[in-house]
Amino acid sequence: MENNQHAYRNLDLCTKDCLCLFVCPVGAADTENGQIDFEKCIGCGACSKACPSHAITMIPNKMPPQQKKAKEVINTLFKVANIKIDEIKTLEYLTENSTDDVEKHFFKTLIHSNKVMVEDIMREAGYMLPQSRNTNKLLNNLLEKDENNKEIITQLLKKLEVNE
Repeated sequence: MENNQHAYRNLDLCTKDCLCLFVCPVGAADTENGQIDFEKCIGCGACSKACPSHAITMIPNKMPPQQKKAKEVINTLFKVANIKIDEIKTLEYLTENSTDDVEKHFFKTLIHSNKVMVEDIMREAGYMLPQSRNTNKLLNNLLEKDENNKEIITQLLKKLEVNE
């Protein structure tokens, strides 16, 4: 079986029930810290199927090429993203000035929703894709400026092949 995917664990979703970590046939899942060793992972998906909180996703080892988009589409995506960012600023102001806990919770929920939409829009516009030239350029810029994370950034640059 060719290893064309590997498991990725989203720690934000993880409930630490850890049944998923014990079913790994090759020991790629670390039961101490919950991390998955991509080098050991054979991509069988056993951990993903067993995860009670759906925190483990199978992702491809090689990302597909980025789809080309017309300039007008990218401009429109950026326009919508900017509208959502302005809405976030307004909602943050409303949250800070609200005295009602239910209202604050509602505003915070809308802020989160808008942030997710902006991320999706930026990904659709060709930014924030691991295989994109934009991501590569961002990482190279960070490499020049971020003294504390040079090793991590260098590792990412080696793993993320630009294929657009």
